[in-house]
Amino acid sequence: MIHFSINKNLFLQALNTTKRAISHKNAIPILSTVKIDVTKEGITLIGSNGQVSIENFISTQNENAGLLVNSTGSILLEATFFINVVSSLPDIILDFKEIEQKQIVLTSGKSEITLKGKDADQYPRIQEISASNPLVLETKILKDVINETAFAASVQESRPILTGVHFVLTDNRSLKTVATDSHRMSQKKITLEKNGDNFDVVIPSRSLREFTAVFTDEIETVEVFFANNQILFRSENISFYTRLLEGNYPDTDRLIPTEFTSVLTFNTSDLRAAMERARLLSNATQNGTVKLEITGGVVSAHVNSPEVGRVNEEIDTESVTGEDLTISFNPTYLIDALKAIDSEKVTISFISSVRPFTLVPSEDTENFIQLITPVRTN
Repeated sequence: MIHFSINKNLFLQALNTTKRAISHKNAIPILSTVKIDVTKEGITLIGSNGQVSIENFISTQNENAGLLVNSTGSILLEATFFINVVSSLPDIILDFKEIEQKQIVLTSGKSEITLKGKDADQYPRIQEISASNPLVLETKILKDVINETAFAASVQESRPILTGVHFVLTDNRSLKTVATDSHRMSQKKITLEKNGDNFDVVIPSRSLREFTAVFTDEIETVEVFFANNQILFRSENISFYTRLLEGNYPDTDRLIPTEFTSVLTFNTSDLRAAMERARLLSNATQNGTVKLEITGGVVSAHVNSPEVGRVNEEIDTESVTGEDLTISFNPTYLIDALKAIDSEKVTISFISSVRPFTLVPSEDTENFIQLITPVRTN
């Protein structure tokens, strides 16, 4: 029968991290619970939604946890309800004691609350992944790569493979990540500091967004392990499992153009601000587009909504070369692309009014490229 005491705030923080893998609307009701596994070494909190699983370990050696384990065991508790109860407790120290019939008593200050739990044997086992020969990545670099690509993945389940981000390691050092929803694409290449075994996997973008929330910047490095259809990201205290997407990712390299007719360089934040203004009105138009015109070296943006009004704005440029052009596109795609660029200046290259155009940060034209497909208008 479990009995331990712990610092409430640290326990709550660990519970909230684990809860990111727990879904309310799960077809398997037991997955709405959090599994609490107590050993002499510490407490492991486990949450899963079938796609993503998180194991969060609190060690008795962690001085901030103030964890004292009197007796060990495992139990399941309704996650959201349990977390709400813990956060409402009055005192900094929480005493957790299991009594008969899978009930637990939480004591904190003058408050005592009894909750009903469930038998831990009902919880599905997390597939073991052999933890040998890990790929070691800097957490910040991995999070940057995710932020630069995952937004371009599809949210439509009609082509499931496009809801993921394609990670490919070649020559043991060269990592390429790509996401596309067939209207836009974002690709980032980096060279790893340490060699790893080559791989070619598609990771659900939703899982990657959870990864960036779970692994804080204090966690310096993360180990990556693969099994047949799963990937495990592991730090000292957190294990983050996610299923991989099955199928072949499309060959996106052939989409990247190499010759252009017009090349423009902008201040990134100025262009983004202009697009934010244009989007306000484009949302009220039927096709939701903005028209960009390049005429004699002058670049302007136009939106015309019969119901709301119009935008005509000349956009400052750093440089303009090539032919005149008129092209229409969804401004949200351009705003999302600019948000992902960490460079003060951005270079946008066009081929024609009906072919995809590219964006690259002016400081790194080799390793980060994005594509946006224009919208045909009458």
